[in-house]
This record gives sequence, structure tokens and C-alpha cells, in this order.
Amino acid sequence: MLKSSSSEDESESEDYPDDPDISHSSQRNLREGVSASSNDSLAHSTSAVHTRGSLSDRSVGRPSSPSHSVSTSSEPPGREEERALREEEEHKRRLQLYVFVMRCIAYPFNAKQPTDMVRRQTKVTRQQLQIIKDRFQTFLNGDTQIVADEAFCNAVQSYYEVFLKSDRVLKMVNSGGCSSNDFREVFKNNVEKRVRSLPEIDGLSKETVLSSWMTKFDAIYRGEEDQRKQPQRLSTLAGSELILSKEQLYEMFQNILGVKKFEHQLLYNACQLDNADEQAAQIRRELDGRLQFIESIAKQPKKGPKFVLKEMEEMYVEELRAQVNLLMANLESLPVSKGNTDSKYSLQKLKRAQNTAVSMMEVTEDSEPTLSKADVVLSFTLEVLVMEVKGLKSLAPNRIVYCTMEVDGGDKLQTDQAEASKPAWDTQGDFTTTHPMPIVKVKLYTENTGMLSIDDTLLGKVVVRPTPNSPKTPEWYKLYTPKSVTDKITLKLAVRMDKPQNMKHCGWTYCQGRTAWKKWKKRFYVLVQVSQYTFAMCSYREKKADPNEMMQLDGFTVNYIDADQELEAQGGRFFFKAVKEGDSLTFACDEEVDRQLWVQAIYRATGQSYKPVPPTQISGGKGSNAIISRLQGDADRARKHGMDEFIQRNPSTFNHAQLFKLLQELMLDHRLNDSFSCLGWFSPGQIFVLDEYCARYGVRGCHRHLCYLDNLLDRAENSQMIDPTLIHYSFAFCASHVHGNRPDGNGTVTVEETDKFEEIKERLRVLLEYQITHFRYCFPFGRPDQALKAALSLLERVLMKDIATPIPQEEVFSTIEKCLKNAALVNYEQVSTYAKIEESLNSIDLPPERRLEDVIHLAELCIDVLQQNDEHHAEAFAWFSDLLIEHAELFWSLYAVDMDAALEAQPQDTWDSFPLFQLLNDYIRSDPNLNGGRFHQHLRDTFASQVIRYVDLMESSIAQSIHKGFEKERWQPEGNGTPTSEEIFWKLDALQSFIRELHWPDEEFARHLDHRLKQMAADMVESCVNRTMKAFECWIKKGRTTTDYRVPSEICVMFNVLNDARNQSLKLCPPNRDQETYQYHTQIESVIQGENKKMVNELVTKLTQVLRNVLDKLARYDEGTFFASILSFTNPGMELADAYAEFICDNLEDITARTHDDQFLLCLYEAWYTSNMNLLCDWLSDRMEIQLHIYQLNTLLRITKVFFCLD
Repeated sequence: MLKSSSSEDESESEDYPDDPDISHSSQRNLREGVSASSNDSLAHSTSAVHTRGSLSDRSVGRPSSPSHSVSTSSEPPGREEERALREEEEHKRRLQLYVFVMRCIAYPFNAKQPTDMVRRQTKVTRQQLQIIKDRFQTFLNGDTQIVADEAFCNAVQSYYEVFLKSDRVLKMVNSGGCSSNDFREVFKNNVEKRVRSLPEIDGLSKETVLSSWMTKFDAIYRGEEDQRKQPQRLSTLAGSELILSKEQLYEMFQNILGVKKFEHQLLYNACQLDNADEQAAQIRRELDGRLQFIESIAKQPKKGPKFVLKEMEEMYVEELRAQVNLLMANLESLPVSKGNTDSKYSLQKLKRAQNTAVSMMEVTEDSEPTLSKADVVLSFTLEVLVMEVKGLKSLAPNRIVYCTMEVDGGDKLQTDQAEASKPAWDTQGDFTTTHPMPIVKVKLYTENTGMLSIDDTLLGKVVVRPTPNSPKTPEWYKLYTPKSVTDKITLKLAVRMDKPQNMKHCGWTYCQGRTAWKKWKKRFYVLVQVSQYTFAMCSYREKKADPNEMMQLDGFTVNYIDADQELEAQGGRFFFKAVKEGDSLTFACDEEVDRQLWVQAIYRATGQSYKPVPPTQISGGKGSNAIISRLQGDADRARKHGMDEFIQRNPSTFNHAQLFKLLQELMLDHRLNDSFSCLGWFSPGQIFVLDEYCARYGVRGCHRHLCYLDNLLDRAENSQMIDPTLIHYSFAFCASHVHGNRPDGNGTVTVEETDKFEEIKERLRVLLEYQITHFRYCFPFGRPDQALKAALSLLERVLMKDIATPIPQEEVFSTIEKCLKNAALVNYEQVSTYAKIEESLNSIDLPPERRLEDVIHLAELCIDVLQQNDEHHAEAFAWFSDLLIEHAELFWSLYAVDMDAALEAQPQDTWDSFPLFQLLNDYIRSDPNLNGGRFHQHLRDTFASQVIRYVDLMESSIAQSIHKGFEKERWQPEGNGTPTSEEIFWKLDALQSFIRELHWPDEEFARHLDHRLKQMAADMVESCVNRTMKAFECWIKKGRTTTDYRVPSEICVMFNVLNDARNQSLKLCPPNRDQETYQYHTQIESVIQGENKKMVNELVTKLTQVLRNVLDKLARYDEGTFFASILSFTNPGMELADAYAEFICDNLEDITARTHDDQFLLCLYEAWYTSNMNLLCDWLSDRMEIQLHIYQLNTLLRITKVFFCLD
């Protein structure tokens, strides 16, 4: 089978090692000594922020790996320190990037993991390829239990030799683009043709055969693997390929960015990624930072990137604002609580409404849109669990007791009944209320046993005022009893009040403001989230569902303050304040932990950039204290390990374009090195993170796809398999953007994007031309499926000047024609290198026979190459079929040079080269595209003179065989004739078969050869017949015509030669449809018939003469003759009759045994019988007047009786 050059494979695979931590660009950076930028350089000033649009900076593509394997132990101390510093800075950079990625994963509001992506198959590695080869070799050796017929074994043998052992498959495996599905599909396509060519079998359809073969193939491919474990393993891989959980995404990006597990845990806890409110607040802070950045760009446009048109500067600012508005809308679209998304505050404009303190009594229709009671509706779920009663001493043990419970005067619920001796329940009552401060009443009753009693007796009651902050554990409550009950009764009760989703914090605190809560007083406050951008501080009273007063917190800034002594004297110890222009709110709590929780909740609600720092630390405790302590501990640990700087940095000050470029390149490296044959496609989880990152941090779509194209081209140029469809998608996006079609809604185009696009376009054109030129090696056996077709389509798109003007087809055809011409040279060089044809032709000591063998072997390889092209690649070139034909003609023209050189080295009049012509002509004749083409014409012209020379020499050889053979012929029987005749007829038949099997392409010359060979056969047969007749005439004259005469075996052999000549003439020169033009068959047939008739007549004459002599002896007994009177006294016996009868019988037996043609025998015996009977009748007619002698009569009767043997 054809194999690619090993030197080519090595040069392509050893340019860069397969190190997942070092990519093409990083190695270039190491060679050029480009150091990674420090972490401080990521945070740039407003004047330099738009250097992140730089697309030509390739030094940040892939930094050097922190692995010690990159450096050597012999580095100078100064360089080693520099390298360590560079690695440390790079690690900090990745940690900062990981923080941004974590936030995208923790709280996505722009993207989700796609579920409609094509499932990628598992990748076949080099080690697995060797295992697969061994399994198929084991099957072919018969060492497996798989039962298979000969046809299936032949199919597997062909698959093993052609596909598995091919170096092109090994190259495809090394490129990471080969999956187990590719192996199966190649075999399936191969055997489908074989199965279709099999004869029909009754009761067995070809679909059944194909299914059985594929089942056996799967069994061979899997080997001895456990079939029960295989589906489970595949389903697990498929599931991880489709959807990833947040934990799986975190783990993936830890591997991608080189983040350690403890670093992730520190960042995770310090960023409070498990707190949705904190993440939403972080997003609001980020958007505020982006708004400030946009305003700076609007004031100083020169700080922004350089655009292709001056008018785009203002458009760019509007685009940035539109992006922030869209992000705000996406954030607002996230539901806060059920039934809340239809509020008038669910979607806020970029310019927020002015906040005013609103008392419920001050809300009027004429005021601007402010909060109403419908916007801050809260819904609470209460669980009241009555467990046990103690202290029922005065009540009889058998009395029945039970409890009732109600919330805010609503429906009552009753527990089960229990005896006073065991007053225990496990009854839970579920209630729903809109009161933040509900009142729960629980009453204990005993059944009244009186006949006339209507109501049961009340033993006691308790009133509980729970809040969402109340403890959830059961507590003992003292019941208030009537005067008639003297027992001190206690009730074990648990009241759980769940927080609604839109309530962020609540509790008792002091407050005083300018426009609301003007009096310093302790109130119950609830922080309510109306939408993602609207929060309200509301104060409530008992038994009231609506707030007494409320304040929208938009624009406020919260911070810790020192205690106000005047207010502290009235209540409150720990103070904090919320301030905005024209208004302020002063709060105070009795506990430090409450203050910190309130400040933290308001900090998240206001979206302020400054994070308040508590003046004191909480040392630990239970409940809220534990929460604050945990948060402080997380922050302290992050600060201790240097993680605090990554968390606190403002995302709007970072060069996210370059960070994204690094992230995408690292993700691509990780993706290409995983267990799936991705061909450059990201997994759904990676797509989700990239989409979320771009939307959240403002990475331009064109920059994203240009970086992606740059990374893909780097890998493709480094012999990694990349799907052309994927490149086409990104290239089309960039082309559409550069030419102003706004694929992502952005109409601005930077100069750097345009320059980078032109660079990518040129690189892509060169790559595609290379891939099309090397299509056999870049897309071996048509894999990946439809990849070559996609590459051709992409090339046509790349050649377009713009997206609106289609490229002329002549230009596309010209480019592909150039590629296919080069492909012909590349393919032939690979084939000739594998066949070592150059060594063969240039070797002086190599005999001509060996050179011819090498050329024939090379022809077989060339045919295999073109057959594989037709089978695997012709469909992709369907629109360029004429160019593919021209490619094949050029391929054969290259072969013609080596073929002519080998033929010139052959000695004169050698016929060993005819198998080469037959091999090539049979293949080309079967291909309608190459039949009659240039190479076919060259092949015909090259071998035409040899064919004519061969026919001339064969004609001379046959003529000499006739001349010399019949001169020395001893007429011994052999086959259907003599050795000479057998040799002549074999040569004539072999010559005609040989010429016929050449299938000469030129019809006129083929007819000429056919006519000449048939005419030659007719002449040679005629000459053979004439020589046989000459010998017959000599042999027929030998021998006396007595009863002792026996026909010689040589004459019988001559009979056979003539009969064989007649039969051979029907085969060698049969009747032709053009009989009127060529009469050679009629001529030879008449010659053979004439000679055959002549031979019969002469033999009959010879045999009849014996009878004549016998009759002459009988004539001596005629009446009236001299001898008759003398012989009348004798008593002759029957010796004469017996001798003639023996003559007849012996000759009949000999001729019948030695002659092969029954028709000839019938004619011979019929002529002999007729001649004898005529002679006998004539003899008797002459003696009609006389009386026959008794001896004559007896002899004639015996002779006549013998004649019937001839009849």
C-alpha cells in the first residue's frame, strides 16, 4: 500500500513537541526572549485602556510554562531569577484571569451552555492505534473466536493493509483528528461495495450480511474489552461532553490556567461565589465602572482605538453604552421573586430615577415613577410545630387534650388528640402570610365531658412574634392560663419563618433620616429587592403587610461611622450611615454583628465601588456571628496568601482583550489535548464561558474571532487537524464585520482589526492552498468527513474581495487548478520515493528486468493512488471534476517520464513490457475520464510499434514452425494432431488471446490487428493443411493393395490434423460480420473441405483396390476359362474371404480408434462402402450370362456380409 514519506512525517511532527503547556506562540516567545507582561501592566490608566484592542501583539498568546522542564539546570543565576520572576508574574496574571472566569461561571446572566452542538467522538491515540493493529492481526492469524467467511476475511485483510498500516493514518492520529468513528466508517464504506458485488443468496439479504460484518468488525475493534462496561463509559463521556456543572467548570479552568486547588478555594470563599446577591452586586459595580470608562472615552475620543473612519468614534461610544444597557437589561431580566418581574421597576433605564423618601401617605399620582406597596409585597411561609406539653398536674390522666394554632387571625389548625398523661405531638402547621412581623397564637384545650357542654375548656395559650431572623430550633414557652387553671403549663414549640427571595435582610435597628424616618426610633426594617437594580428599605409594624415608610436606595453609599453620643444616649451602640447627594440615613444596632450584616446587605444593594471595612473584628460565635466570622476568615486567608489584590481590583481597568486572547488560546490547547477528537471546536462548557466573558467584560466579537483564527491557524500550520467549517464560521464573521455588515451589532471597525484580518486572510489562503495541494495527506481517506469539501468552500470565500461581490469562477478554478497541478507533483514524488524508482533508474548495475519490475510496481501504486482519490476525494471535487481529471493526466505524465526511461533500457525484441501496457491500459480503459486522454495516447504510441514488431516476429516464428516441423514430423499422435500442429495452433491462439487481452485503445488499429491475425491464422492453417496433404500423398502410396494392407497410424494422425485444422479455423478465423470485406474464413473452410474430400477419395481408392484384387482372383473361376477347368477339380477353402474380412475389420477398428472426428469417419465409411458396392455390382454385371462357381458364390456372400460393417 502507498505510504507517505517518513522524512516528511518526522519534519512535520518534530517542529514542536507535543507539550500541552507550550504552544507554538509560546515557543516563539521563548526563542525571541519576549517576557510576559507583569500583573501591574494589566491595570492601565484610562488614557491607555484601548491598547487592549491590539491584535498584532503575539507575545501574550501563550506564556512560558512554569514547569521546570522549560529551563535547564545550567542557567546562570541571574537568568534563572529572571525566569522565576517571569513565571511568578505570569501566574499572577492567570490568577487574575481565573477570578474573572469564576465570576462568569458563578453568576451567568448573558449565556448558557448550548445543547445542540455536534457530539464529538473519542480520539484515537498512537498507542491505541497500535493496539487496534494488533487486534486485527490477531484475527487474521486465526487466533480469535470470531467465526468469519472468506469474503469477510478478505475485506479485513484489505482494510488492514490499505488503511491501518498506512502512514497517512498514523499522521492523522498524531494530528489528533482521528476518532474511532472514522475507523468504523472507512471499513463500512469499504465493505458496502464488496457486499453489493456479492451474488444474491436466497433467504439472506445483503443488508443482513452488511450488518453481520459490521458486528464482527466491532468485535475485532474492541478486542477483549468488557461489553457491559463499554456503554457505561461511553455514556459518561458523552454526558461530560454535553453539559458541565459549575464544579466541573471550575475544575476545568483550574487545569487550563494552572490554578491550584487551595488557590481556587481561597478565591472562591473570598469572592463569595456561592452568594447570588454578592455576585449580582459585583456585576452592578462592574457595570458602573464601565459607565465611567465610557464617559471618559466620550470626553477624550483619542483615548479610544483608531478606526477606519473618523465618524466611528462617536458611534463607538454609543455602541459601548448600548452594550452596557443590554447587560443591564439581561441582569434585570433575571427574576428576583415570583410575581415580581412585571413591576414597573423590572427594567430600568440607564438614567435611574431620582430617589425620594416616600411615606405611604405621600404617594400621589402626579409624582414620578416611585415605589408603591405593590412593588414591595413580601410572602412568608411559616411552619408551626407543636411538640410537647408539661405541667398538667391537676388534669386527670385519661383526659383528652389538643392544641390549636393560628397566624394573624387566619384559619385555625388543630393537632391530634392526646391523653393528659402523655401530651406529645409531632404536628406541623403550614401558614402563608404577607406580614413581616406576624403573630402566632397557640392554645391548649381539653375536651369537656359534660353532657350539656358545647365548647372545650381552654387550659392556656401563648403568643409568639417570630421574624425571619428568629431561631429555628424548638423552645419552651410558658402558657398564660385562666384563673381556673392553677398548673404552671409550658409548651415546647418551634416556629420557622422562611425568608422570601426578594427580602435581602431584616431586623430591629435605630434609624433617622432627612426625608424619611425623621425621628430616632427603633423600628423593624426589611431590605427588599424590587429588581436587579432597585432596592428599598422598608419599615413595618406588627399585623401590617404594607410598609409604614420606605426609601429607594438607588444612589446611596453605605459605610461604617463612629457612634453619635447624642443619638447613642437614646438607643443604639454600633452606627453606620447611608449617604447620597441631598439625603442621608443614620442607622444604629445593638450588636456589632448586626451592623456588619446590614452594611454588607446595603453595600450589595447600592452597587457602590468602595467596599466598607469594619472597624472591629468579630472573634467568633454562633448564628450571625459565625457567618461574619467565616467571611472575615475567608478575607483574611485570601489577604494572607496575596489573593486579595485579585479580588479587589476593578475589572474595568484591565485589558480584557489581551486577557481573553490568552484565555481562549489556553482553552484551545486544553481542548485539543483532551480525549475527544474536537478538530478545534470548543466544548459546550467552554463556549458558555467564552460567551459570558465576552458579554460581561466587553470583548469585541471581531477580536474574539480573529484571535480564534490566529490560534487555529497556528495549530493547523503545526500539522494539527482543524475543521475547515469552524475556520469558515469565524472567518465569515470577521469578513462580515470588517466589511460593515454588523454580525454582532457593532458597526465600528478598527484599523487593527482590518490589518489583522488581512493578515489572517493571507495566512488562511496559503494554508488552504497547501491543504488542497496535499489533500491526500491533510484529509487521508476522506477523513474528517466532508472536511475537504469545506476547505474548498472556504477557499472560495477567502478569495472574495468582499462579502457582496462574488468572485469570478475563473479565478477560483485557476487557484484550484494550480493546487491540483502541484498536488500531482507532490503525490507522484511521494509514490516514487516509496517505490525508490529514482534509485532504480539511476543505478547502472541494475539489470533491465529489475527496472521494468520496479516500473510495473510503481504503476500499481499509481493506480492505487488514483483509485483512492476517486473513492475518497472525488465527491469533494465534484464542482471541479475537469480539474481533477487534469490532475490525473498530469500525474500520469510524470509517471510517463520514468516509464519511458525504463523502456529505453530494455533490450531489443523483448516482450516483458507488455504486462505493463496491459496493467495501465486496463485501468485507463475502465476510467471514462482518462480513456482516450493524453497519457492513454502516449501509452498507445509507445507500445504500437512493439505490438506490430511482436506480431511480425510471431508470424515468422509460426511459419518456421510449419516449415521445419512438418519436415521432421514423424506423425506421432499428440493431442488432437501432431506435435507440430499442436504447437502451431497453440501459438496462433496464444497470439490472438494476447492481442485481444491488450484491449488496444485505438479502434481502427485494433480492427487492423484483428484482421491481420485472422488472415495470418487462415494462411497458417492452410499451410498446415497443404503440408499434411503432401505427407498424406506420400504415405498413401506406400503399402501393397492386398488383404494384408493396414491403414498406417500416420494417415489417421493426418486425418486428425485436418479435422483439428477445421475446428481451429472456426476459432482462429471465425465468420465475421464484415464477411463481404474479409473472406479468409470462407477460403480456409473451402480449402479444408477440398483437401478432406481428396484425402477420403484417395484412401477409399486405396482400400477399394484391395477388393478389386480379390475379385480378380475370383475371376479365375469364371465358366469357360482355361483356369476354370483346371481349378474345377480343386476344392478351395474360404481363406481368401476370411483374409478380406479380416482386412475390413482390422482397418475399421484401427481407423475408428485413431480418428477423432466421427463425422469424418461416417463420410469415409460411406464412401468406402459405396465404392465397394459399385465395384462388386460392376463385377457381377459383367457375369450375368455365365454361371458363378460355387467358390465364387461363397466368397462373394462372405464379402457382402462383411460390407455391412461399413454400412
